Amino acid sequence: MATTPIPQKILARQHEITADFKRLVAGHVADIAAGRATEMLEIRDFAGQLCIHPTHLSNTLKLTTGHPPCFFFEAEILAVAQGLLRDTTRPVADIAASLTYDPSNFTKFFKRFAGTTPKQYREQVWAARRVELSEADTI
Repeated sequence: MATTPIPQKILARQHEITADFKRLVAGHVADIAAGRATEMLEIRDFAGQLCIHPTHLSNTLKLTTGHPPCFFFEAEILAVAQGLLRDTTRPVADIAASLTYDPSNFTKFFKRFAGTTPKQYREQVWAARRVELSEADTI
């Protein structure tokens, strides 16, 4: 059975939607972490900002990347959370609250995607830093 090739114009628009979505997600998560926004947006909110239907956004992302929209949202939240855990001494509960999570759900979320709890992650990073510093001192 012969397939009809997808016109370049359509492919370009799909990649434009994907790039715009990733940019919006990164900006929103940064706003959440900085306290400029107080609640997480949903996929339908991002679709509204892009002036497309949520189903179209989801289908486009799955087609262009192989991942659903939540994959990028969760990856961005995880990256910000890891940065906060690495670079601050703020309590985990405070970091969770700044990312609009309660501490229990934040720990479950973090463990699901990072493989360790936030506390374990922080301890591993800080232990690695101590080893690096001690090696640098002996040289």
